[in-house]
Amino acid sequence: MNRVEPIPPDGPPKLYEARKAVHNKRIDGPFRRFKWLVMAVTLGIYYGTPWIRWDRGPYAPDQAVLVDLANRRFYMFGIEIWPHEFYYVAGLLIMAGIGLFVITSAVGRAWCGYTCPQTVWTDLFQHVDRFVDGDRNARMRLDAAPWTWGKLSRRAFKWTIYLVIGFWTGGAWIMYFADAPTLVRDFWAGEAAPAAYIAVAILTFTTVALGGFMREQVCIYMCPWPRIQAAMMDENSLTVTYKDWRGEPRGSVKKAEKNPGAFGDCIDCMQCVQVCPTGIDIREGPQIGCITCALCIDACDRVMDQVGRPRGLIDYVTLEGAEKEQRGEEVPGAVRSIFRPRTMIYFALWAGIGLAMLFAVGTRDRLTINAIQERNPTFVQLSDGDIRNSFDVRIRNMENRPREMTLTLDGLDGGVMWAGSGNRDQALRSFAITVPADQLLSTRIFVAAPRDGAAAEDFSFVVATGEGEDAEQAIEAARFARPGGE
Repeated sequence: MNRVEPIPPDGPPKLYEARKAVHNKRIDGPFRRFKWLVMAVTLGIYYGTPWIRWDRGPYAPDQAVLVDLANRRFYMFGIEIWPHEFYYVAGLLIMAGIGLFVITSAVGRAWCGYTCPQTVWTDLFQHVDRFVDGDRNARMRLDAAPWTWGKLSRRAFKWTIYLVIGFWTGGAWIMYFADAPTLVRDFWAGEAAPAAYIAVAILTFTTVALGGFMREQVCIYMCPWPRIQAAMMDENSLTVTYKDWRGEPRGSVKKAEKNPGAFGDCIDCMQCVQVCPTGIDIREGPQIGCITCALCIDACDRVMDQVGRPRGLIDYVTLEGAEKEQRGEEVPGAVRSIFRPRTMIYFALWAGIGLAMLFAVGTRDRLTINAIQERNPTFVQLSDGDIRNSFDVRIRNMENRPREMTLTLDGLDGGVMWAGSGNRDQALRSFAITVPADQLLSTRIFVAAPRDGAAAEDFSFVVATGEGEDAEQAIEAARFARPGGE
């Protein structure tokens, strides 16, 4: 018989541990100042980019970066991406992925520590906490205190700031999809599209939830990158490391003075834990919660200065470098660790894709033509005995100005054509057509030719514009169908 274990008096065992709030301490140092710089630059780019203007002429929007869903265009400064050129967007996504490989293989999870949106907004909300509630100890006391009117008002004030940040984050996002000044005016006047209000509401909620409350839980439990990045790293990748051979066994300054040589350099002050935005203890070794922001290095170096011990107990170092330092050998410099074959291969691949895309953008055709033959019916016999085929011809003008073009039949002896709005009396081998700026012109073209001939005869539509160096043409092959053949 199977034995049934009795349920403990305090209930069944818990399958998870409740979150412990992280109250990281204020710190100053080179890595903290670098995080300030990165946060200012990234937030400035995000909130400010929709307001940058870019002159594309009178026929195109003047917003520098715009995802124009209504007209199916993507503008980025001097580059315009059409729907049929989505492979450029795919190329940018591939470059972003390879860029993560380059960064991770060189300096570990530096992306997570400095430029990841979750990190940037979490850092911003943590600064709001310090501004409203004070530094670490004051926040811990406030959390433990009972709910009073003072605590409630302080919380209400802080959460109001959270909502303002979330609202402006969502508001900035929708500005990438419409002209920013116009959208702001329509938004506050209640005249914007319902999708704008819905998007702002959703993004306000997610920004406050993820950056204001969930914070490190997103990095530890939700984000897949910590579980992937290990494959990108090797023994030559720089990462934040606690040098246990130097720091252990831990002991306070007083204990070390009483027992010279019995303790390591770590005085167990817990400063490295207290400044960590995810609340981990770097002295426990590599772990999924470490985003390698290096704030623990700032804290530890300051403590080492205060107790008169060498800096670098916690440091950016490679596994190979740490082992060499432990053996007393010369440690290779950071430049050598970054510029090694693996990272250079990643970088060459990344740069190659980027250069290929720039070349393709610079040399792409600004004029295209497509022709689709009408199949119902395939041909019609006219009263004079000629055979008529009809084609849906689409001419794409990818410049920000209207262009006069000439549409010509190439081949098909005795053949003539006319536009759908015309008639047989206006039939010609070639005629002028105006294509609006940055538009796809779709028109029905009727082509007529003598009945005598092959059942299927190849010919081409040729569209041309400009003269001299500005001359450009596009050719589309087509087939003329007859009821029979010679």
